Amino acid sequence: MVNGVLGGEGSEKMQIRDAVLADFDQITAIYNEILTNSTAIYNDRPATREDRIAWWRGRQKQGYPMLVATGGSRIAGFATFGDFRSWPGYRFTVEGTVHIDSGSRGQGIGTELLKTLIVRAKALGKHTMIAGVDSENAASLRFLERLGFQRVGRLQEVGFKFNRFLNLVFLQYWITPPVSSGKVPPEQP
Repeated sequence: MVNGVLGGEGSEKMQIRDAVLADFDQITAIYNEILTNSTAIYNDRPATREDRIAWWRGRQKQGYPMLVATGGSRIAGFATFGDFRSWPGYRFTVEGTVHIDSGSRGQGIGTELLKTLIVRAKALGKHTMIAGVDSENAASLRFLERLGFQRVGRLQEVGFKFNRFLNLVFLQYWITPPVSSGKVPPEQP
């Protein structure tokens, strides 16, 4: 659990914890606000609470976390990771996501969520984390690069939203140091 101040001086204490069922009205609202107003999510169909709960339960079955940043009863953001690809050869690689409520951005909440998410990925024996970011999302690209993610690829016009094609930038973070010898990492417990 991580503690800090949510919203600046005089605000409620921030807590990073695992999501619970009662969080999903707010998680769904955050997700849909981002989906509706940005290209951060390449989807144009708002999610229902049931959609988000099913997504969460899928993560739980895999042993993957869904973290929330809370201040009292308010959810300021959430973060999770899932398999980068479903084939066994990718079992040491996850793709992370962090979404912050529009009124809570720029306060360090995303940083705390992502740092905690990386710790959880390492505890599960993961080697690297991938992030896919729209090429015009300069704030998210800067955020990830500040935390050590490196740009490793760009896919042209693979997304479509708001009546236009979108470019996707892939970034990578080494949870454990790169293995240049080609040796196979030890199996997960």
